[in-house]
Amino acid sequence: MKPLLEVKDLKMHFPVKSDKLFTKEKPVLKAVDGVSFTVRKGETLGLVGESGCGKSTTGRAILKLLEPTAGSILFNGEDITNFKGEKLRKLRRQMQLIFQDPYASLNPRKTIANIITEPMKIFGIPKAERRKKLQQLMDVVGLNASHKQRYPHEFSGGQRQRIGIARSLALEPELVICDEPVSALDVSIQAQVINLMEDLQKEFDLTYVFIAHDLSVVHHISDRVAVMYLGELVEIGEANELYQNPKHPYTQALLSAVPEAGAEQKKERIILKGDLPSPQNPPTGCKFHTRCPFAAEICRMERPVLKPVSEGGQMAACHFAKEVAVAEMV
Repeated sequence: MKPLLEVKDLKMHFPVKSDKLFTKEKPVLKAVDGVSFTVRKGETLGLVGESGCGKSTTGRAILKLLEPTAGSILFNGEDITNFKGEKLRKLRRQMQLIFQDPYASLNPRKTIANIITEPMKIFGIPKAERRKKLQQLMDVVGLNASHKQRYPHEFSGGQRQRIGIARSLALEPELVICDEPVSALDVSIQAQVINLMEDLQKEFDLTYVFIAHDLSVVHHISDRVAVMYLGELVEIGEANELYQNPKHPYTQALLSAVPEAGAEQKKERIILKGDLPSPQNPPTGCKFHTRCPFAAEICRMERPVLKPVSEGGQMAACHFAKEVAVAEMV
C-alpha cells in the first residue's frame, strides 16, 4: 500500500544567539536532525522519546506550522514541502492537529459551537451544513449538544479535549497529528479519550501520528512505534515486536522504566549514565554513545544509520544491534 505520509531526511534547525562577535559559523539548535519515516493510510504511528527530543517539532514541521530547514514531506504522493499561500490553505483541510493542553488551545471568549464550527466557516461551508455537522461532532465525541453555547472554562479537562478533537475533525481530515493529547489529563480520563480516538479512527478512516512520552499509552493505540533521541530516529517497528524485543539500547532503557501490573518477574531497571546532551552541541558519531553501555570507538566516530534488524521490518540505528538484542534476551 502506498504510504499516506512520507517524511524524508527532515531537519529543523533553529538559530541561537552567540557570545562570539566575529565568527562565520552561526550556532544552531538541531531540534530535528535527519528524520525519515512513512505512515500508511489508516494506521497509527507512535512517536516517543524523552522531553526535548524533537517529537512535537517533527509534528509541527509535517503540518507546515514550522518551515523545515531541509528534507521533504510527501502527502498522498505529492511533495508539500514548499507549499505556501492558497495551496497550503487547501492542504489544511486534510491535515489537522490535536493539541497537548486542552484549555490553552481553546479560545476562552468563544462558545463551543463557535470553536468547533470556525474551521468550517473559514472554508466557506454553508451555515445549515455547519449546524448539522456541529450536532454530529458533539454527539460522536460524547458531548451534550445542549451545552454548545457554553464556554471552555465550564468544562472539565477531559471534556475540553473532546472539544479539541471535535474541532480537529470538523473538516474531515485524512491525517491527524496528536501532540501528547492525553498527557495533561488524569489517568482515568486518559483511557476514555484514547478509546474515543480509536473509535473515531475506525468511523472516519483516520490516520494518526501519535506523539507521546508515555510508552504504555503509545503501545495501546499504535500499530507501529518510532523512537526518537536528540532529534534522530533510533528505532522503528511494529509495536508488539519493538516492545517485546527492542534492538536499540535507548529503547531498552525506556521500556525498562514502564511499570507492569501483575508482572511475575520483576524487570531490571536500566539506569542511563550521564545527562542528555545539548541539541546545540550534540556528540559526534552516534548521539547516544555518551550514555550507552555498549558504546565502542566506532560509536564515537561513525554515525549509525537506520537498517533492518528483523524479518518483521524492525529497524534500528545501532552498530551493535545484534549484541543489544542478545543482552535483552539474557
